Amino acid sequence: MSTTETLATPPPAKPTVEPLVRLEGVKKHFPITRGIIFQRKVGAVHAVDGVDLEIFPGETLGLVGETGCGKSTLARVVMRLHNLTEGKLWFNGRDVSNVKGRELRDLRRDMQMVFQDPYASLNPRKTVGSIIGAPFRLHGTVPKNRVKGEVQELMELVGLNPEHYNRYPHEFSGGQRQRIGVARSLALRPKLIVCDEPVSALDVSIQAQILNLLEDLQNEFHLTYLFIAHDLSVVKHVSDRVSVMYLGKIVETAERDSLYAQPRHPYTGALMSAVPVPDPKLAKAKRRIILEGDVPSPIDPPSGCRFHPRCPRTQALAKEQGLTDEHGAPLRFVPRCHDEEPFLTDQGPGHTAACHFPLDVRIIPMDIDPEETGAPP
Repeated sequence: MSTTETLATPPPAKPTVEPLVRLEGVKKHFPITRGIIFQRKVGAVHAVDGVDLEIFPGETLGLVGETGCGKSTLARVVMRLHNLTEGKLWFNGRDVSNVKGRELRDLRRDMQMVFQDPYASLNPRKTVGSIIGAPFRLHGTVPKNRVKGEVQELMELVGLNPEHYNRYPHEFSGGQRQRIGVARSLALRPKLIVCDEPVSALDVSIQAQILNLLEDLQNEFHLTYLFIAHDLSVVKHVSDRVSVMYLGKIVETAERDSLYAQPRHPYTGALMSAVPVPDPKLAKAKRRIILEGDVPSPIDPPSGCRFHPRCPRTQALAKEQGLTDEHGAPLRFVPRCHDEEPFLTDQGPGHTAACHFPLDVRIIPMDIDPEETGAPP
């Protein structure tokens, strides 16, 4: 082959990684009914309302948001513990939106869940050995005579004493109970583990141990995590990418460092402003963004952008532009935010946000008053 022919040959295309989990327009509505015998639907709770999301193999995707925004419901939809009202769910390249029966049972081998409360997620009437060994018995992946040995190996793997095989959950501390839950989730060597606030019920010192355990297990078994939490510091520590959820919708997704350094959605900016800063001088200089009002009801969400009734960004723009209603009263929002729903748009490499007027200045984690630090404005 000549040199000219070699140069003319296009380079081979780089392989792209397909997402392990992909959600497209996923909705989960819980009907509200009235009547006892002749029930009729009078409304619905829009717990998850049009979510597009991707989780790639080997990564940890953090999911944050206020209580009641739909994080746990979304986790259960991914696990197929809730059926989808609308949309599509792909797992490992396969559409699993409507799988049932044995197909769903086989699917569960590849996805497991670690629950929030280690006290409520374990059956107090069963021994630890029986709890951790349940997946082996249900799926028949290990002969009966080898179940005990496999369970003890799992207990040792997560830092529990294998000799405590016959103890009951009440004989363990909170951190040890969460380790039991982690061991149970690992029994079938899944590809995906959904962690629904796994450390929120634990002491801070125990939280660090569980987080380090999850990280070690991810490196050893090439696990993929969907990690749900309230604590933004915890999410920053464990996540590769972070998605922010508000009232049933994803409002921003980005690489961890990009999101924490430069949030683009006003809601994300408000969340970041609440993160405690250990340095007293920096904490004094940081501006806290206080959101007005309460989270709207998911039964009747606001029109347009769901965050607009509380958004300091649209309020500031409306005031700056001197917008008024038909009676001459000042508006508290820009009409576009009220009327037009925003969609996730690119804000940079790997960074998307659903906002008509995204933040263009660094607000968090350190929005420092120049007068406080002596820095030039």
